[in-house]
Amino acid sequence: MNPNTAQIKASTQEHLDIQEVVDNLVLLKNGACCLVLQTTTVNFGLLSEMEQDAAIYAYAAFLNSLSFPIQIMIRSQKKDVTSYLKFLEKREKSINSPQLKARVSTYRRFVEYIVRENQVLDKKFYVIIPFSPLEAGINSKNSFGSSRTISPKDRAWILEKAKNALSPKKDHVSRQLNRMGLKANQLNTQELIKLFFSIYNPEAVGQTILSPEEYQSFAVRPSFNKADKGNEEYD
Repeated sequence: MNPNTAQIKASTQEHLDIQEVVDNLVLLKNGACCLVLQTTTVNFGLLSEMEQDAAIYAYAAFLNSLSFPIQIMIRSQKKDVTSYLKFLEKREKSINSPQLKARVSTYRRFVEYIVRENQVLDKKFYVIIPFSPLEAGINSKNSFGSSRTISPKDRAWILEKAKNALSPKKDHVSRQLNRMGLKANQLNTQELIKLFFSIYNPEAVGQTILSPEEYQSFAVRPSFNKADKGNEEYD
């Protein structure tokens, strides 16, 4: 067989554990699922001693209340302030007052200096609640085989079981986090896609991520201009 005409079967996706992101859940190739909660933060150092003790006791109560595993992820990412600097520049041009314009200009240069001289990081905090096929009484290794793919029938069954199992766990974790003064928000499908894209593509800062529905449209369409026959227009 000519190696140049051989069908390429391997791809990056085959080396990832994620099969797809659907219905606000992450479905893995071994039949497991998980949902992701993003939480707000509290500046522990600014709390009074009594408030710090209350936060510690609330966190201990949260851990002791868990009857299922969770994962806590802290993600540090270089902050992209390009859009903010463009906003300041646009705002500066629209100001008529010379004094106010000078202040905005000074502030904009200050932000540029801070970003240039220091690495500005953006920290986000996540709580991941997993669902294992073992919770439904099945062995994923024996049920789904070694092909590392899930059939549509198994997919629908897993998602139904996962939603039923994860919903009360999410409510419990959200209540416990609320006791610590934290607000938890479940990431939807689009937010999960954006999160994993940024994890696997750390250099792609500021790139726009399409929604799952937009991926269904054609990326390339033929030109309707007869003079441009053979050319293609790219969306």
